Amino acid sequence: MYFNSNIKFLRKHRNRTQDDLAFALNMKRSTLSGYENGVAEPNLEALIAFSKYFGIAIDTLVKVDLSTISPSQLSQLERGYDVHIKGSNLRVLATTVNNDNDENIELVTEKAKAGYATGFADPEYIKVLPTFTMPFLSHDRKYRTFQISGDSMLPIPDGSYVTGEYVIDWTYIRSGQPYIVLTQDDGIVFKIVDNKIEHESKLTLSSLNPLYHPYDLPASDIKEVWKFVHYISAEMPEQRENHFREEQLLQTVQELKKQVEEIQLKLNL
Repeated sequence: MYFNSNIKFLRKHRNRTQDDLAFALNMKRSTLSGYENGVAEPNLEALIAFSKYFGIAIDTLVKVDLSTISPSQLSQLERGYDVHIKGSNLRVLATTVNNDNDENIELVTEKAKAGYATGFADPEYIKVLPTFTMPFLSHDRKYRTFQISGDSMLPIPDGSYVTGEYVIDWTYIRSGQPYIVLTQDDGIVFKIVDNKIEHESKLTLSSLNPLYHPYDLPASDIKEVWKFVHYISAEMPEQRENHFREEQLLQTVQELKKQVEEIQLKLNL
């Protein structure tokens, strides 16, 4: 059981003294000290008070050694993503840290995509991925960078490196926003997402390129979800005028295609 070490760890993590925490929980400092030193056992009322204050379920406070989890995982727990609070399966992410115990950003290149589709949950596989850091990103979040291919997300060009923030609770996916999704059959895809998890147990994925049609992805086929943060590309963005002309051309092609289909339908009558 880890209750005594966990409340001490969480108190120090939040830069609180024993006096601060005891006052917040309306208990004597000596009582709190007894809990932290393991010489006193909390009753149910005390357990509920600690759980409410730290935002972490009683089961987690008692059964999980919080000092061993990564900073981003601790942050996720404190923000309400605790498996015992949410009532859903907690997705444990394989990750790596640097010499300062800060989480790396692992890079999944185009060549590594096939291996990642099967090894994403294997710590030994994640260890061999190239890593780097971006000091302007939050230390409380988990990030990973994926190299994308194809033209479905133009104007983001083929070969760009797209960085995403790990999403542990899929109900928080925001419709109309871009995400990197690891799927059962198609591997890594980068799409605009319409979140239908809660009512229909699926996501609808769309491309920025109008030539690609939206499609549904059942929740059972989803392995990981990463919220788009930014991308890096060696290519210069296209000029707005050229992009506008391309959109006009695409619209014209689609209209012609529709007219041809209508003519074929009439001929078949």
